[in-house]
Amino acid sequence: MNLVVNLRPGMRALILLHRWLGVAFCLLFAMWFATGIVMHFVPFPALTEAERFAGLASIDTAQIAHGPAEAVGSSGLGDTTRIRLLQRSDGPVYLISGASRVAALYAADLSDAAVHSQQVALAIATDYARHRGWSAAAANVAASGLYDQWTVSERFDRHRPLYRIALNDGSGTELYVSSATGEIVQKTTRRERAWSYVGSVAHWIYPTALRVHPAAWSRLLWWLSLIALVGASAGALIGTLGVRVEGARLVSPYSGLQRWHHWLGLCCVLFVLTWIFSGWLSMDDGLLFSTGKPTSAETRSLTGAPAWKALPSGEIRLLSALVRDVEWFAFGGRLYRRERIDIAQQRLFLVDPADGAASADRAFLRTDEIAAAASRLSPACASPFAVEPDDAYAIVSIMPGAPVFRLVCGADWFHIDGASGAVLEKLDASRRVYRWLYGALHTLDFPILTARPELRTSLIVALCGFGFVFSVTGVVIAWRRLKSCFRTPERR
Repeated sequence: MNLVVNLRPGMRALILLHRWLGVAFCLLFAMWFATGIVMHFVPFPALTEAERFAGLASIDTAQIAHGPAEAVGSSGLGDTTRIRLLQRSDGPVYLISGASRVAALYAADLSDAAVHSQQVALAIATDYARHRGWSAAAANVAASGLYDQWTVSERFDRHRPLYRIALNDGSGTELYVSSATGEIVQKTTRRERAWSYVGSVAHWIYPTALRVHPAAWSRLLWWLSLIALVGASAGALIGTLGVRVEGARLVSPYSGLQRWHHWLGLCCVLFVLTWIFSGWLSMDDGLLFSTGKPTSAETRSLTGAPAWKALPSGEIRLLSALVRDVEWFAFGGRLYRRERIDIAQQRLFLVDPADGAASADRAFLRTDEIAAAASRLSPACASPFAVEPDDAYAIVSIMPGAPVFRLVCGADWFHIDGASGAVLEKLDASRRVYRWLYGALHTLDFPILTARPELRTSLIVALCGFGFVFSVTGVVIAWRRLKSCFRTPERR
């Protein structure tokens, strides 16, 4: 049935728009719904903090001949923000982080500790595997380079090039070693890679050749999502206006498969529109909403200018036994040292450069310390408080169980990690709206559902499954439409 004939020009144009955008995007819709289900169960590969920490060895303080202040001076980084100390297979190493890059120095002699050979990278990876209890007897360097499918994100930029080490174990585990720091920064398994190709990679249209050009990839996804939203919106309007009331029942003007497409579309129209809309917003990147990142000036106001040269020369002699990760950072104009012994256990020291002593009466920053830093930011800041796990805007610390503090300064909210003093995000009014329009609508990240993960999973699978079936009817209709368009006159 062709409903374009004898309709008002506006409706005819709307039907033609939906028809041909449907032909162009029906497969994309079906793919998005199907891969959305896969992504819920198997997300894109990532090295979790628990996995990173599990591979760390205790720091051998006997090999350390220089303190963190000397390391900063030797690094040449005038914008140092944090100092870390880790044990690598080739000795303890300082990692000096600046605004744009990170420098690695051996703690024994402050020489360059960047990884320049495959042999060193292989030794680091096998040592990590040994601490995880994995077999690495057959490990080898599989590749080295700037990018591959699992390391295209910008968060790896300061670590490139990367060494990919294949453990050749039963799980097909591959580890990525940073050439800049020697850290393990990514891990994948055979199962994760296989499912991600039919999940995240397809869903995000994430082939390496495209993703290495982030601006082009972002604009492509933005426009595809927007055009898809226009096509879906046109269909929703046509489907709603096309329903007729005959007696006590609703009647579709279509027949056959088109009728199924019509009724299925009306049943899931709200989900389809909100899901495509929120998916489009995932590519916003500051175009319509704020990014959630504090400005450099706001971060400096909260942390203060680190006086690294004032760190006591005896800092290293104060380290706790069995410590596996040490970090020095500034917060509120004061210097702190955090020592991590386990993934969920740390000691936090307030360093006093005057006498070389340090107080360790806490595991995390205290509310009064957050308040003191807030006074440097703005007099409009209210008293900070720890965010409850069920808060609608909750964000978790990188350390399990550590508190995250909310600092409300007028219309702006700042979330501060109580474990590390890091400013995790800035939520202004725009970003708080974005949290609901993207996070809640696209992943059903509503507090009532996140508190009931089984129910949330069931809803995600059911809704995406419904959307997939609806999209498949569109694929069949589109195929029939194309066949009729390209049929020869003799066969018509």
